Amino acid sequence: MRKLNLKKLTAALVVAVSFALPAAAQDASGPILFTNVNVFDGVNEALIKNANVVVTDNLITAVSTEPLAVAGGRVIDGGGRTMMPGMIDVHWHTYFAYLTVGQLLNTTDMGDIAIAGLLGNEQVLMRGFTTVRDIGGNPFAVHKAIDAGKFPGPRMLVAGPPLGQTGGHFDLYPYNDVPRQPSDSLPYLERNGVVATGDGVPEVTRKAREILRMGAHHIKIAGGGGVSSIYDPLDVTQYSLEEMQAIVGVAENWNTYVAAHIFTDEAIQTAIKAGVKTIEHGNLIMSKETLKMMKDNGVWLSAQPLIDDEDRLVFDNPASTAKWVAVTDGTARNYAAAKAAGVKIAFGTDMLFDPAAAAKQGKMVTKLKNWFTPYEALKMVTSDNAELLMMSGPRHPYQEGPLGVIKEGAYADLILVDGNPLENLDLVGDAEANFDLIMKDGKVYKNTLN
Repeated sequence: MRKLNLKKLTAALVVAVSFALPAAAQDASGPILFTNVNVFDGVNEALIKNANVVVTDNLITAVSTEPLAVAGGRVIDGGGRTMMPGMIDVHWHTYFAYLTVGQLLNTTDMGDIAIAGLLGNEQVLMRGFTTVRDIGGNPFAVHKAIDAGKFPGPRMLVAGPPLGQTGGHFDLYPYNDVPRQPSDSLPYLERNGVVATGDGVPEVTRKAREILRMGAHHIKIAGGGGVSSIYDPLDVTQYSLEEMQAIVGVAENWNTYVAAHIFTDEAIQTAIKAGVKTIEHGNLIMSKETLKMMKDNGVWLSAQPLIDDEDRLVFDNPASTAKWVAVTDGTARNYAAAKAAGVKIAFGTDMLFDPAAAAKQGKMVTKLKNWFTPYEALKMVTSDNAELLMMSGPRHPYQEGPLGVIKEGAYADLILVDGNPLENLDLVGDAEANFDLIMKDGKVYKNTLN
């Protein structure tokens, strides 16, 4: 009988286990010096050529074209690669991206949803998105696990359960569950904080306070019809001015803001009058007056480059498919109109109900080239998006340094790109092939260099 080589067996087991584990951060003992990199700082179009960047703990402590040295640290030769800030997705759904509509609506175990979101968010980080704004759901446990270093994933600013009216975009009650009685039990997902419904000023005030009590960094509402929802046409306005004002008042009392899912002019104008600060989607804006109101009031268009192409979302419901076509028909028009009007534009993906679609998160950035230069697109997904996140004020969970930029004092969220994405935006669409290093909070999660 052949003797087992214990050393070889142990080594093989270590390799096997390492492939089964999530991506682990590589902690450096001491500062890290990046040499020979061309830096896109997230703000300026001109690269800082042949630069050296020092990371100490979780912050960038030096950016210089002069030779630098670190004592007792580690040196990584960038080999002329482009260093850029980690990307930011301001319209992400941790709990909705990796489950089908059927799986979500029929689940009886929040654990299934949480595990799918936790595992999925690791892949978000490995696509180079070091920060996301989760704009609806209940991924507070995922957020806490990531920030505690228990599992790899992006930084998260969380809206908590999105709030909508009866018959609105977030109404998950069964079709025949009317008229409702005060004693009616909530649907499973609402009982577990994945969505919320409320009607009338007193009730929406209480619901908004409950959401912030859960730890939300901002509030998300539905101010109009939705594509995936089954009760509401796209053209409807949801929530009265008074109801929206009540929700905004609660958010402002907590020194944060309200984001609103809305497509149409009438609903957007109502939301602006109420004090809403970000319009999520906005694909059906037809009026210059609406865009002027947005610019004059500092309201962001949080848009997604969704078009009816090979990456279209697939719905079981024919009505949702028709609504998808109507919405995506407006994407190109609204990007161009908002840009011409000087409205602040943010980037998000809104990948829903399909892991294969979620995997195209980086590809969505490349679609911005239909309306923006590579520089405009990269600035949008870094420093511009970081600016939007600052509206959370003291509720913003990351206060130690700025996000979305490469400068002294900023968080060390970095990507080394094999090539220059300012010349070829397509590079960011394939992180596996083109991102040779990914760092978040000063920790290296991917490194093919050394």
